[in-house]
Amino acid sequence: MADVKRGESPAEKVLGERKRKADKNENKDAILEEDLGRNLNLSSDDEDDDEESVYSGLEDSGSDSITDEDDDDDKDGDDDDKESEDEGTEPPLPDEYQQDSSDDEDIRNTVGNIPMEWYKDFPHIGYDLDGKRILKPIRNKDELDEFLDKMDNPDYWKTVHDKTTGSDIVLSDEQVALVKRLQRGQFGDVNFNEYQPTIEFFSGDVMIHPVTNRPEDKRSFIPSLLEKEKVSKLVHAIKMGWIKPRREDSDSKERYYDLWANEDSSILANYRMHLPAPRMPLPGHMESYNPPPEYLLTDEERLLWEQQDPEDRKFPYLPKRFSSLRHVPAYPRFIHERFERCLDLYLAPRQRKMRVNVDPEDLIPKLPRPRDLQPFPSTQSLVYKGHTGMVRSISVSPSGQWLASGSDDGAVRLWEVSTARCMCVVKVGGTVKCVAWNPNPSLSLLAVAVNSEVLILFPTLADRQVRTATEHVLTTPEDAEPSEEAQPVAWTVAEGGDLMQNIRLRLAHPKAVSRVTWHPKGDYFATVVPDSSSHQQVFLHQLSRQRTQNPFRRNHGLVQCVAFHPLRPHLLVATQRCIRIYNLLKQECTKKLQANAKWVSSLAVHPTGDHVICGSYDCRLSWFDLDLSTTPYRMLRHHKKAVRGVAYHRQYPLFASASDDGTVIVCHGTVYNDLLQNPLIVPVKVLRGHVTTEQLGVMDVTFHPTQPWLFSSGADATIRLYT
Repeated sequence: MADVKRGESPAEKVLGERKRKADKNENKDAILEEDLGRNLNLSSDDEDDDEESVYSGLEDSGSDSITDEDDDDDKDGDDDDKESEDEGTEPPLPDEYQQDSSDDEDIRNTVGNIPMEWYKDFPHIGYDLDGKRILKPIRNKDELDEFLDKMDNPDYWKTVHDKTTGSDIVLSDEQVALVKRLQRGQFGDVNFNEYQPTIEFFSGDVMIHPVTNRPEDKRSFIPSLLEKEKVSKLVHAIKMGWIKPRREDSDSKERYYDLWANEDSSILANYRMHLPAPRMPLPGHMESYNPPPEYLLTDEERLLWEQQDPEDRKFPYLPKRFSSLRHVPAYPRFIHERFERCLDLYLAPRQRKMRVNVDPEDLIPKLPRPRDLQPFPSTQSLVYKGHTGMVRSISVSPSGQWLASGSDDGAVRLWEVSTARCMCVVKVGGTVKCVAWNPNPSLSLLAVAVNSEVLILFPTLADRQVRTATEHVLTTPEDAEPSEEAQPVAWTVAEGGDLMQNIRLRLAHPKAVSRVTWHPKGDYFATVVPDSSSHQQVFLHQLSRQRTQNPFRRNHGLVQCVAFHPLRPHLLVATQRCIRIYNLLKQECTKKLQANAKWVSSLAVHPTGDHVICGSYDCRLSWFDLDLSTTPYRMLRHHKKAVRGVAYHRQYPLFASASDDGTVIVCHGTVYNDLLQNPLIVPVKVLRGHVTTEQLGVMDVTFHPTQPWLFSSGADATIRLYT
């Protein structure tokens, strides 16, 4: 063999070298196939655990085999280079696999720009260029692995996660520099000059030749037949009414202008009787956030300001003091005042016009003089003293000879009207809320409301005939039909010590009684038990049968007082805001009067029955005409404090009102038979004399049945007679 090799020709040497290279390549391919089969077996074993590992195993095996192949190629290349250098006969052939990238997997997701959360429930994450599924890689990193990777991996800060392929990508230096430039608001291209001079394509010089040498179109100088046909169709449709042209909206609807914009004094001086725009008053010391002490209101002034109506207040706000300007809150009435200002500008007259030359004195209604309206009480004649507490209620006997009064000292006193002498004192053992004398002149009975009881007293001050009739009514009640239902009020005949004090009957109510009112005929009387949570607030009692009934099944509010109609079978019930009139025969509500007051306090019915007055705690006295309307015909605001009591005279056209300001105002109220003529209401006298005690003045007021005299009781424990 040595001899054969020693005698080889150059051609045989070249063939021998190529044969050796082929043998080496065959060995290399066999090794590569063996490694690839081993990796495939490993990946097939892992496929039972997780199907996602197929992708990752193939990727890893492919990358390892390729790197091994590259290493072998590099080694072979080095050996070939050495051999070629040794022999020096022929340059080495280029390796075709060194630059070939066909074996690199091009993983590119083709699902497009969609939310990748859609694939969170699937094992794959998209599809590649061949339409095959791209499986999700195994990502078993927890927070501890992330932290260790962050500490150990120097490229962690520039590693981003690709949601489309589910792999981590390490950004190159060029990509990091591009991101930083974009974050700074710069252009992505480093070589781009944003301030380079622009090339003016169109210059100001007029050129002879056009920019383009393109000939003009035919449609530029010949009308279009398609447009002509379309326009003709539109014209025909408009003529036939199929298409209606658009309406041109006038600009006046959406044009806003300032009424007072052109307020020039030189121009407006030519106008006659011109009125300038109303100006807002300048702010004063009271509107400061730190006003002087004399501008701050006391507790009494603040309480009085809150009780007044908004139109009666001197200023629409309460001055307050703040330590600094940043403590001042938002003004609550800002929008309200801006709206009022807009109304002032909108409704302000632009020109003063004298419509009619009228004397101002002629506009005042012609009221009669008070001296022409006599008689009415004007002078204090007697003072009835004896009570030690507030006198809440008074009542005059039908004959006008006796006067009954109830006080907080727990006593009921009977007075002689003409001499102011106390004839009898009855100790009832509680605060007397109301006393009412029976209006029947043939009976001598007095109803007294004490706590939760109503006492029927039999004063022995009348003559023998009246006492006999009264004794007959009390001792021999009429037989009543037996009723299975229990009465809401228990009737008890007085015994022992009660008879010594002329107490004949006791009516026990479920709660405290505030008012007692007699029917004009004297057989029925009503009591008021204020309780907003129950419908048992008004009870009707019949004296002859000694029976009680509750006429109402529903609660319409807190009842304040009741009154019987003098002529018809009607019952007037006053709640806090309104007065309801019930027909007792038909058992229905016939009318509801709106008092326009915050809290009704007292009620009185005119002797004719067609007019009603009511007082309220917000200083108002309302006169109702029942034939005219359900709203007040006249609203009187003569008092400065709450109105406690109102009363009509039975014979004279007089009515009076008592208030906590310590005054009693007597008014003349003439009611005409002609329905077309309105009642004449004239205030004639203000009676003073009571002393205000604990912010309470006159508690009750009543007229003498036959004389133009007036009785009043006050919180100063006195009763006064005005004649």
